[in-house]
Amino acid sequence: MQASGTSGQVSRETPAPAAAQVSRGTTYRTAGQIAEGAPADFDNTTPLARAAEHVVRARHGALGRSAPARPDATRVMVVANQKGGVGKTTSTVNLAAALAQLGSRVLVIDLDPQGNASTALNVEHRRGVPSTYDLLVDNVPMADVVTTCPDLENLWVVPATIDLAGAEIELVSVVARENRLRRAIHAHPWVGTAAEAGEERFDYVFVDCPPSLGLLTLNALVAGDEMMIPIQAEYYALEGLGQLLETVEMVRKHLNPELAVSTILLTMYDGRTRLAAGVAEEVREHFGSTVLKTMVPRSVRVSEAPSYGQTVMTYDPGSPGALCYLEAAREIASKGAPQR
Repeated sequence: MQASGTSGQVSRETPAPAAAQVSRGTTYRTAGQIAEGAPADFDNTTPLARAAEHVVRARHGALGRSAPARPDATRVMVVANQKGGVGKTTSTVNLAAALAQLGSRVLVIDLDPQGNASTALNVEHRRGVPSTYDLLVDNVPMADVVTTCPDLENLWVVPATIDLAGAEIELVSVVARENRLRRAIHAHPWVGTAAEAGEERFDYVFVDCPPSLGLLTLNALVAGDEMMIPIQAEYYALEGLGQLLETVEMVRKHLNPELAVSTILLTMYDGRTRLAAGVAEEVREHFGSTVLKTMVPRSVRVSEAPSYGQTVMTYDPGSPGALCYLEAAREIASKGAPQR
């Protein structure tokens, strides 16, 4: 095993083998093996050679592999967890970017007043820009507030501005306030089945929620068919999960019986700690196949990318974080929409 202080490594991003462990009782795969499609007994060679090869493969080969089949209808996925800092926005923008790189047509709706998803996708979101505020409060059609992501084809964004912070108060007295986002999404001509929306349809709509269970998140839960919950591989991340699932059950019972928790993604996984392994094991035992096999490791590159107005998929496509998000996107696409 290479000592941590060894000079000559490409970066701190050289993955620890356990950082991409697939599941309990199976042989782990590193992020590099994910990119290469290598078997579990793949020869890791040296960290320097491995890191260099990962970058070359990711930029020139890994993304060119066969694209996943398009879903029969638009999949509306809500990304929510009332605990902050678990990777909601990071996972939303990177999975959306990965799916777009794989050929899917993807829309990201930024429903967080902080506008972090808009920042990462490099779209303008200053006050006065058409945004989710106009969509929810003023009933502006979604087609009028959608903008394209300048860095990726097949990726569109509805940005969020600081105006959205006051939307919850303004919507309190509005009739059917919890249905406004759902109506806006389904009114868009590119949302629906292949027969309804044609080849130009969105394959995926990701809704990035704020870290709370307020009216904005409620709108998202009513609008979505599926829910993805990012869970940080630490104990605190599990504490609020029960409350979130109770809210989901309430929404299913009273407002949106079609909503299903289809995907759980473990983020910020550190294979060097027993705590991370224990949290991952507990989540898998409780939620089973809902949990993606791919876990996203802690990554400096993932954290750096938004400061350059990019996702890690374009900022450093050869990094372990990018490769894991790419594989997670493939898993989501291959699993398909949940059965009703």
